[in-house]
Amino acid sequence: MEQVNPSHSNMSAPPHPQPPAKGASHGAGDFSYVGIDAILEQMRRKAMKQGFELNIMIVGQSGLGKSTLMNTLFKSKVSRKSVVSTPEERIPKTIEIKSISHDIEEKGVRMKLTVIDTPGFGDHINNENCWQPIMKFINDQYEQYLQEEINIDRKKRIPDSRVHCCMYFIPPTGHCLRPLDVEFMSRLSKVVNIVPVIAKADTLTLEERDFFKQTIREGLRANGIDVYPQKEFDEDADDRMINDKIREMIPFAVVGSNQEYQVNGKRLLGRKTKWGTIEVENIAHCEFAHLRDLLIRTHMQNIKDITSSIHYEVYRVRRLNETNGQPNAQPPNTLVNPQQANGVAAQHQVLTHEM
Repeated sequence: MEQVNPSHSNMSAPPHPQPPAKGASHGAGDFSYVGIDAILEQMRRKAMKQGFELNIMIVGQSGLGKSTLMNTLFKSKVSRKSVVSTPEERIPKTIEIKSISHDIEEKGVRMKLTVIDTPGFGDHINNENCWQPIMKFINDQYEQYLQEEINIDRKKRIPDSRVHCCMYFIPPTGHCLRPLDVEFMSRLSKVVNIVPVIAKADTLTLEERDFFKQTIREGLRANGIDVYPQKEFDEDADDRMINDKIREMIPFAVVGSNQEYQVNGKRLLGRKTKWGTIEVENIAHCEFAHLRDLLIRTHMQNIKDITSSIHYEVYRVRRLNETNGQPNAQPPNTLVNPQQANGVAAQHQVLTHEM
């Protein structure tokens, strides 16, 4: 796994509302006030000190604009293209896993972002079992975290290299899911949060795009593929209402660009064509803004929580069962039925005491 020195970048985002000043909601003589609400400010200060981590894997065949989209999402060069010199080097003989980490800071909030790329996926004539190296990498990160967790002298804060989200790039064919797409998402959706996107969506007309999205959703349902946000993990009616709207938009039809253009007196990210400029952040042109909101502004913590409490717990319980010599244990890279995931988290405390 390739690692580079962290780089710093500043991103622009709408200002967040500031918490009310202490005592603003109650008077000096309000003897009924206890101060329990102050815990929110304490948690905020602690989180600001620690910073945040987010690990995103990008999967898809070459030429779909994976690196460009990641750079567009975080408004900085967080992913890079491979430099190749010969045709033979252009397509790796095996799938490579490359990781690059950055420290990003915005309005005093620090985040360590790790982008995991998978060059070589889907680029061969025979792509059978090309999901296996990716599955192994994801499980290896779970294993690494587990070993740190069960150490007697474990670290106060365990470094988290677990893959929180896998963005799967679907070519804009306008037809249906390929067998490769179905195979990959069927297997990997059981161990990681998958967010499917239609790459280079500006190559489709609006009618073609809507038809393609509907066909993909039908293909996901027909094959029992549960992508993020998974319906079975909705916590309450409010969550279900919000997530249902997101599920209706999946897969996100996106366009990425690092180029800025002048449009109606404003500098905007976009792609210039003979017919005009495709504005990346304009929801009338593509669904990039919806994808960004899901990954960063509204669901980032939930994505991490599901990784920790569901996907990692499935792996953790299975490995501890193997260690304890239980008869029905499964090897680390064996797939687990996601229906078991809800019950796994409930076993967490029991297994911790057994350790």
